[in-house]
Amino acid sequence: MTKPSLQEQFAPSSICFGCGPANPKGLRIRSLPQGEEVVCEWRAQEHHQAFPGMLNGGIIGSLLDCHSNWTAAYALMKRLGSDAPPCTVTAEYSVKLLRPTPASETITLSARAVEFTDGDRAWVEADLMAGGKVCAKCRGLFVAVKPGHPAYHRWG
Repeated sequence: MTKPSLQEQFAPSSICFGCGPANPKGLRIRSLPQGEEVVCEWRAQEHHQAFPGMLNGGIIGSLLDCHSNWTAAYALMKRLGSDAPPCTVTAEYSVKLLRPTPASETITLSARAVEFTDGDRAWVEADLMAGGKVCAKCRGLFVAVKPGHPAYHRWG
């Protein structure tokens, strides 16, 4: 059996399109800690294409957003010495598309927290690779939410 992902461990009921294990129509990424990084391997389906053979840019953005968010949550959990990650949301992120991403290749995501601010915020940098080449890069700010925020209990 494969090791449970961060999503499966800490948010098994999540319906998020990008990372929710409970969303049968979602991307269902599986983010796994590996040293100082969080990694993910994912396979596209035919309906994820922008044009024949190439992955849609919106799907690329969703993959990088969700994977980076889980990287931030995991990094904040480790930094705070917690048993579970705080529920984090995306405050901002930007994606640079470097080259067309082949939809037939295994997509590999790798992300790392690069800066922490205000005790509850993490800046994350991520790469999306296919066919041995970096096809897209992302940098984003992810914030741990508090009670009263609509997303606070979403991982429950």
